[in-house]
Amino acid sequence: MIRLSVDYEHPSRVWWESGGRELWEGITSGFDESAVVLDDDVAASWLEEAARLPGWNDGPPFAPHPIAATAIADDDPDA
Repeated sequence: MIRLSVDYEHPSRVWWESGGRELWEGITSGFDESAVVLDDDVAASWLEEAARLPGWNDGPPFAPHPIAATAIADDDPDA
């Protein structure tokens, strides 16, 4: 399982304004959520699509992308 979450330390808005917002809303079912947990394959596919948009790599080393991906255990209570 992978948790995708908005990285609020990523300062650039380019990705969000270049289709990222629509992509994010598609994976969160249009709700104003800041995180979602997905199966590994779905998360990998979504991240590949997200990386194609301008602005994906515009952040500093500590927050390189607008969306952070974190592996989580299946027994994690937040999963």
